Amino acid sequence: MRSLKFLPPFIRENGKIIASFIFTLFFIGLSVWFVKHEQGELHQVKSLLITADWLWITAGIVLSFVYVFIHGFMYRSSFAAIGSVISVGDGAMLYLKRNFVSVFLPAGGVSSLAFFSGDIEKKGVPASQINFASSIYGFVGILSVVIIAIPVFSYAIFEGSIGYGEWVALIAVFLLIASIWFVYLSVMNNGAVYKFIVRYVPAIEVYIGEFRNNSIERNHFIRTVLYSILIEIVGIVHIYIAMLALNINPSLMYAMVSYIIAVVFLIISPFLRGLGAVEASMTFMLIRLGYSSAEAVSITFIYRFMEFWVPMALGALSFLVKVNKLLMRIMPAMLLFTLGIVNIISVLTPAIHERVVFLKNFLPISAITASNYFVFLAGLFLLVCAAFMLKGLRMAWYFALLLCALSLIGNLTKAIDYEEASFAVIVMITLFASRKEYYIKHNSRLRHLGIQTMLLSVFAVVFYGTVGFYFLDKKHFNIDFSLWQSIRYTLQNFVLVGSTDLVPNDSFARGFLYSINISGFISIAFLIYTLIRPYILNVSIEEEDLEWAKLKLQQYGNSALDYFKTYRDKLIYRTDEIDGFLAYRISGNFAVVLEMPVANSDEQVALIKSFDKYCFESGFKSIYYRVPEESIAMFMTLGKKKLFLGQEGVLDLTSFSLEGGSRKSIRNAIKKVAEKGFQSKVYLAPIKDGLLQKLKSVSDEWLADTEREEIVFSQGMFLWEELKGHTIITVENAEEKIVAFLNVIPDYKASESTYDLIRKTADAPNGVIDFIMVALFDQLKSQEFKMVNIGFAPLSGMSDAQNLPERSMKFAYEKIRSFSRYKGLRDAKDKFSPVWHNKYLIYNQDYDLLSIPTVLNNVIKP
Repeated sequence: MRSLKFLPPFIRENGKIIASFIFTLFFIGLSVWFVKHEQGELHQVKSLLITADWLWITAGIVLSFVYVFIHGFMYRSSFAAIGSVISVGDGAMLYLKRNFVSVFLPAGGVSSLAFFSGDIEKKGVPASQINFASSIYGFVGILSVVIIAIPVFSYAIFEGSIGYGEWVALIAVFLLIASIWFVYLSVMNNGAVYKFIVRYVPAIEVYIGEFRNNSIERNHFIRTVLYSILIEIVGIVHIYIAMLALNINPSLMYAMVSYIIAVVFLIISPFLRGLGAVEASMTFMLIRLGYSSAEAVSITFIYRFMEFWVPMALGALSFLVKVNKLLMRIMPAMLLFTLGIVNIISVLTPAIHERVVFLKNFLPISAITASNYFVFLAGLFLLVCAAFMLKGLRMAWYFALLLCALSLIGNLTKAIDYEEASFAVIVMITLFASRKEYYIKHNSRLRHLGIQTMLLSVFAVVFYGTVGFYFLDKKHFNIDFSLWQSIRYTLQNFVLVGSTDLVPNDSFARGFLYSINISGFISIAFLIYTLIRPYILNVSIEEEDLEWAKLKLQQYGNSALDYFKTYRDKLIYRTDEIDGFLAYRISGNFAVVLEMPVANSDEQVALIKSFDKYCFESGFKSIYYRVPEESIAMFMTLGKKKLFLGQEGVLDLTSFSLEGGSRKSIRNAIKKVAEKGFQSKVYLAPIKDGLLQKLKSVSDEWLADTEREEIVFSQGMFLWEELKGHTIITVENAEEKIVAFLNVIPDYKASESTYDLIRKTADAPNGVIDFIMVALFDQLKSQEFKMVNIGFAPLSGMSDAQNLPERSMKFAYEKIRSFSRYKGLRDAKDKFSPVWHNKYLIYNQDYDLLSIPTVLNNVIKP
């Protein structure tokens, strides 16, 4: 991720959407080129489809249902291969839902395997086994293609029907399988890839540990492969049925060759579940095998209807089994996406002649031409808008409604295409029905910037184009432009409508038009981006809010973490109705709250509800970090979930003593440090700059020696002005060289104190930490404190892991070497015999846990 910091923020934040849009345009462009190139064949395609044998097509649809259940059997065998049991129905439902959402995800066939495991988890199958079984399912799905492809390609070599492109695609699939197998072996055997992954993503070691605990049962794995091969055979039969339905030289071998090529391109297609890539590759393959363009397109169309669109429709219906918010988000996005494709195809295919003739009685040709362009542009922008709709953006909903209205009017005014217009009406009705699901606010400041930029762009380009057209030599367009013509042609090309009567005669003229087109596209795209970009929470804090929050800490504070809630890295959430605040940081689409609200206990629930609503409307998910066990019940009543994080130690100073056998190691450490001439000193605020300079040297040496970086959020960092106001305890030698220090910070819990930084030099004597801690205890006793909070020990103290994440954390803490430092931290604190208090992470949904490690890692960075 560090390597992407040089990119502009909007590219980093929306990289997936931008990449998806680029791939979408690529495949649409491929389809546009093909349709234009084969426009003369489209009438033949229509005739062939009308005359198709519907008995065979019905048989193909029935086979599509069988196809879905075979996937269910394949899922069942995948789970059985690792010792888990699911029903065929569960497997079929899992396939339908994942297949449906895969169209909307980058690398959808792979990334969709992480979704919709909740229902199976509820039946007792652990999440780790679901992920492992899904990995087997995905791997075998690719492997079976190669198993079928080997004999088919062998035959095709002799026939001479396989070209360079097909070989490249097949080799890519071979390399993909080899890579997956290599990574699997490396993970299982602690190989180089495993070490590389763990080095840069240490948290994944926990999941790999769970992964290794699963073994694959050979017989069920073989059954999974056989079911997958049967799925490939059904795909081949679907193509053969399409040939029979059209009565076009049916050939089982040709069906096999074209199927393998199509599936290979499906596997390597990064977006839209192969939409565009499969159609183009299969059509070209069938043409190469001797079919005409019209025949190849017709066979491909029927095959994709049976193999792609029928399962897609069933996938959409599968969500109706349990109507939920996901359906209300996905359905409008899918319909928008479909309407976009319908618009594009409608413009690129020939209009019905009788309708156009009738329409010419009411509208001029120029208006009909403009309608075609607007419908085409609406189609392109609908494809992009569909992705933003999945985020729940309110402005995207408005924009989608506008595009649907434009599609409705445009389809009626370009050729009285009432079929497409009716579909636009259906989409608009769906948008109205689901309008409450689109609540995320837009960025008003960015919107104003977009509108201003658009207006300036229009003014600049109109001036540039008008002057250009007006003074251009007549030879470039064979037109001596008037002022009005110059303005009209500039505006038409700026909004990408174009003009049929404006024909460039040379490269200079074409370049001039392209410059206006490109300026228009960039301006419109930027305007759309600024309109539908989500609202961004304020990432800075006002000094007034900070001072107000510090006053509230004096009034309501009761925690050792309260001091950090007004640290400079935090944002403050407050309302006029509630006298209190929350301290939080933003990472991705998460708002991470530090511990509990600072408010009267009676108003804490109301403040949490208010903040959750605020996050909901802003497109963020709230999580609460290091919540004490006594507050868990309050969050549970709000429908939230908990995850054990570790324990916090609190030492009773009134009963603490160095006497007794259990304190012998501490006494010995203190004695050895004292014998070497070291002593502790206490410096009260305000701290002088000279001392701070010495402390800075110790801090820098400690960071370098331990290879650490400063972290914040639930602790502080070395800040000169902050430390000036703290009590500092040091360990120094006879020459007043400081070898260790700690700073005492405010603890808002009655009769309790705590510290923050505790750092030492590389040459500090052994036992110096025990030495300075006892000095701290003595100082606090002299100030009549009764308790001292000695800090947090992550992952420790989990006696009974209650779910998979907690079992994974316990496994990591006890077994994985890279987590041993947490055990060392616990042991170092445990020698003082504190009372340990459980701390938890509060979150909303289980799938949030996939992102939380990264989120927490980000919020602790300064």
